[in-house]
Amino acid sequence: MKVFLTGASGFIGGAVASRLVQAGHSVRGLVRDPQKAEACRKFGVEPILGTLADTALLTAEARVVDAVINAASSDNRHAADTLIAALSGTGKTLIHTSGTSIVADEARGEPSDAVFDEDTPRTPEPDKEARVALDNTVLTASGMRSIVLCNSLIYGDPLGPNARSVQLPRLIDEARKSGTARYIGRGLNRWSTVHIADVADLYLLALDRAPTGFFAFVENGESSFRDMAQAIGRTLGLGEAQSMSTEDAITRWGREVAIFALGSNSRVRAKRARALGWNPQHKSAEMWIERAVA
Repeated sequence: MKVFLTGASGFIGGAVASRLVQAGHSVRGLVRDPQKAEACRKFGVEPILGTLADTALLTAEARVVDAVINAASSDNRHAADTLIAALSGTGKTLIHTSGTSIVADEARGEPSDAVFDEDTPRTPEPDKEARVALDNTVLTASGMRSIVLCNSLIYGDPLGPNARSVQLPRLIDEARKSGTARYIGRGLNRWSTVHIADVADLYLLALDRAPTGFFAFVENGESSFRDMAQAIGRTLGLGEAQSMSTEDAITRWGREVAIFALGSNSRVRAKRARALGWNPQHKSAEMWIERAVA
């Protein structure tokens, strides 16, 4: 199958591209940076230089392949609308990448008992309403096979071109820079987690098997941010992790990251992915931290 993939040099996109090539698919990958094009080529991906703002390029690429995977942005409405318009009426496949901050709260380090599967009613925080609306636009697009994979906190070593995930690297960098591992507030907030290799396996499986209108959470276990920060501090030899205030976290990383990526609860269950036949192998973010961070 010929696949056009956005974000080919990113953490998710690079891993998915690598899996697709291993499975025998032909992959054309959107890359912004010419310096990263060669890295993609080494993984068997044909780099296409451009950005998500290049309407004509996205349209042309979507029309010459069998399927499109948008792994570059969960929130870029222009890119999603462009891809939908190009694929409408073709019967081709669009896999769009979302994230489980759509169920995140503003807990500021406090715990929550709320757990969501795909059938659980949910009302997003105002900051996440646009992402939910974009997911729904993809899922209800006509004349195409539309799929949305909603990833939880991703950890693991890069499988494609060198890139990093969003959450744990920030905490690891902060610990190395300051000499203290940190969590927000009491750090009792929990996120579902998933290893990047298992994520890539699901994208490949969804491309092969998922029906149109398929929305699935992507997780295999969960951890509190305090436990993950303690694992970072222990692995780096920094002693006990310490609390930081939400205000300090906002100053350090901005509201989006501090509130929704690091201070919230986002607990989901991947019921539909497992029903599809997905069998993730990695279960512990803390175990990965202790193996890979030092």
